[in-house]
Amino acid sequence: MSDTDAMPEFGKIRKFFFPIYGFEVKKALPMGLMFFFILFNYTCLRNMKDAMVVTAPNSGAEVLPFLKALLVMPSAVLFTLLYAKGSDVMSNENLFYVTIGFFVAFFGIFGFVIYPHLDFFHPAVDTVARWQNSCSGSIRWLLAIFGNWSFALFFVMAELWGSATLSLLFWQFANQICKTSEAKRFYSFFGLLAQFSLLLAGEVADHFSKISLSAPKGVDPWAISLRWLMGIVVVSGIVLMGIYRWIYKYVLTDKRFYDKPELPGAKKKKAKMGFWQSMIFMVTSPYLGLIAALVICYGIGVNVIEGLWKGQVKLLHSNPNAFNAFMGRYSFYTGIASMIVMVIGGNILRKFSWFTAAAITPTLTLVAGSIFFSFIIWRNDFISVLAQIGTNPIAAAVFIGAVILILAKATKYALFDLTKEMAYIPLDDEMKVKGKVVVEVIGGRLGKASGAWLQAGLLMIFGMNIFSHGKKVELISLAPYLFGILVTICLLWILAVRALSKKIAAVTTTTPKPVVSE
Repeated sequence: MSDTDAMPEFGKIRKFFFPIYGFEVKKALPMGLMFFFILFNYTCLRNMKDAMVVTAPNSGAEVLPFLKALLVMPSAVLFTLLYAKGSDVMSNENLFYVTIGFFVAFFGIFGFVIYPHLDFFHPAVDTVARWQNSCSGSIRWLLAIFGNWSFALFFVMAELWGSATLSLLFWQFANQICKTSEAKRFYSFFGLLAQFSLLLAGEVADHFSKISLSAPKGVDPWAISLRWLMGIVVVSGIVLMGIYRWIYKYVLTDKRFYDKPELPGAKKKKAKMGFWQSMIFMVTSPYLGLIAALVICYGIGVNVIEGLWKGQVKLLHSNPNAFNAFMGRYSFYTGIASMIVMVIGGNILRKFSWFTAAAITPTLTLVAGSIFFSFIIWRNDFISVLAQIGTNPIAAAVFIGAVILILAKATKYALFDLTKEMAYIPLDDEMKVKGKVVVEVIGGRLGKASGAWLQAGLLMIFGMNIFSHGKKVELISLAPYLFGILVTICLLWILAVRALSKKIAAVTTTTPKPVVSE
């Protein structure tokens, strides 16, 4: 790898915006482009999955907790088992192609085969509605998932794309080929470049969602939008694999950037540690356990805000194209905010302690989330004030929630992700692969699933006749309980950051050896 110890210092402006030497661009730029295409696809898929399941026939935002708890989490466990097995029998390079190829194939099949023939694949809408009318409580939302099963499958695959490709494949690769000294300079650049993908994804979603304005009469405008978007996602995935191959061929063969005797994750004759051993290690290792705690707390905290917020978005934008267009604008402004925070965050990482950088995200989530829930709980007190400025509680809730989530996501991309990835660098190569797949895929899904279980549990409890008196229970009526969950989780999150910062300081100052045990 490159040694910059004897290199001249950057100027003040260069150090603030682009602390990368000219010869290092060969390594930093393609890695940043990988991040760009992964995040572009993730943003497109995230917008579409929400638009489809929330606005689907007989559905609503209340299905999201059940999807995440009952489908996404088990799928994440299955993926982790398969990935861990694959890492034993394949090199990292081949495993990357297989994983990306599987996702690309699914999204292509969904867009060009399944969705155009929904009448064949899905039960009739009226039939599902009759089933729901004969049931009460949370069963109606489970029937909504069954009635739109292909949308549910799309939702699962879109959720896994983020965990599998971004949290796992990309950052695992980056941690294997970058030194800590490079990570402090490179990682913020990766993130900054990737944030442009949010701008592009937002514009793409908005453009194709407006196709309904010119669609011929009798043609489903969402089908046209979806076909274009799935085609773009497939092409983006193929380009991603091409960049990865270029890095292996031209960057990792350059001793300035990678000087180990074999390529990262090369296939070994005998695996050191199996999946279940990795699970046991994560549970028994305070170091990995604390990283998992950060991931889980983030998943729960943001999930309880998003679920309620998306319910309000559906009330404002009830058809999938309108919903997707709104989410596209939301992604666009998230990208703008993330780029601003990314520049600031990169300098925070270099000038302040790891704890200071890592504690910003939970602190902001706690403060901003408190503002959102306070408005939701006491929204009726603002009706007259909102009417005077030409709006209403629903539109105001959507706006406030969007601003708060944009800030939370911006600090997540700019600080949470970067500090979390830096925590993996002291681990040995085996645990960077096996430990990371367990923490990121299982831990990441467990965080969202835990938030979903809490929401689904509340819906089931308060959906019982003894509480609901036969009325349909929605997430907005559970806001006070969700607020309490958010406060508790954010406080635990900050405590976990403090504990992990002490362990990182101990590892980096007392021994140069990789962490393999506690």
